[in-house]
Amino acid sequence: MNILGYMQKVGRALMVPVAVLPAAAILMGIGYWIDPNGWGGGSPLAAFLIKAGAAVIDNMSVLFAVGVAYGMSKDKDGAAALSGLVGFLVVTTLLSPAAVAQIQGIPASEVPFAFSKINNQFVGILVGIISSALYNRFSSVELHKTLAFFSGRRLVPIVVSAVMIVVSFVLMAIWPIIFNGLQTFGETISDMGPVGAGIYGFMNRLLIPVGLHHALNSVFWFDVAGINDIPNFLSGQSGIDAGTAIIGKTGMYQAGFFPIMMFGLPGAALAIYSTARAENKEKVASIMLAAGLASFFTGVTEPLEFSFMFTAPLLYVIHAILTGISVFFAASMQWMAGFGFSAGLVDMVLSSRNPLAKEWYMLIVQGIVFFALYYFIFVAVIKGLNLKTPGREDDEVTPSKVMQTDNAMSLRLNMSQR
Repeated sequence: MNILGYMQKVGRALMVPVAVLPAAAILMGIGYWIDPNGWGGGSPLAAFLIKAGAAVIDNMSVLFAVGVAYGMSKDKDGAAALSGLVGFLVVTTLLSPAAVAQIQGIPASEVPFAFSKINNQFVGILVGIISSALYNRFSSVELHKTLAFFSGRRLVPIVVSAVMIVVSFVLMAIWPIIFNGLQTFGETISDMGPVGAGIYGFMNRLLIPVGLHHALNSVFWFDVAGINDIPNFLSGQSGIDAGTAIIGKTGMYQAGFFPIMMFGLPGAALAIYSTARAENKEKVASIMLAAGLASFFTGVTEPLEFSFMFTAPLLYVIHAILTGISVFFAASMQWMAGFGFSAGLVDMVLSSRNPLAKEWYMLIVQGIVFFALYYFIFVAVIKGLNLKTPGREDDEVTPSKVMQTDNAMSLRLNMSQR
């Protein structure tokens, strides 16, 4: 199997956990609509809905570990899913800031910030892939009769635990280096104005598959390099009075995401639906509609992005490029809006009341243009390169299909012999 084929297999495995994300995002969106200012603090119902959705969204990485381990196992057995969960718990526990401080013998305050971001989708997918490979290798191994109880599928979680200890020590060495390198890169481009904002938008999307977008976000959205874009925007008039917020500048690392999340990605969802095979359209429509609504209302994009990130990586690169263009263009035109959660309709409506929101309504016009760009570009690339987006995958050969084929051939053979 080539690399693209393997990535498509990972993508198909991800569809199991991805399918639950849109419903969770919609629950959160409804909660934010009910209590847009208190985020659940002023409404028990809103708090219930937000927390219910966050239970899934905030634990996306562990869902990916379990889903990929299960989806890529040879017989789709629950033991593979359990192994993925065990492996994820080992890695995230060993690489938690408290554990790193103990292992390295340093004060908790000296633990690199990178380890506070170890619970991410990349680690979940990595653990899932390794766990499934170990399951496929060891699930049929028989031990000596004195250890027979631990043979077969029961052996796999034990093997996974041991392997993940090694993986954890490797990540302990390289994760801070990569994370800090990206932070340095972010600080370098922060002085480039709208061009730097566009580069940030491109890299923000490009780094999501490996979970390193947090490193860049901390530079531009928070007070790592003195930008502090989100808190300064949310401070509103008090920030203007204090000189920490500037109309037409504060929000430049946020505004360009609104056209992408509210319009561009829903356009991509429509393109994926329209290019799906006729027999798969109904199935694809359900997940694309839910994912598109989640992106539009709440700005939660992972359900959509992970649906084609691995099955059609070229589309994801195009998505990252278009995001960079959108962030650059909005910053250049000084069309400003900001968010406290993400760049969806809820936050756009809330930010419209902020005195730092300059010509925010033009982001809707920009969004309509990007909806068309996403739709037509995605359709052209999917059809032109025959990409295996949801609904266009090659049918997998399963034991049941083989049996049906054998039975049909036997029936034809018997009839021909009469």
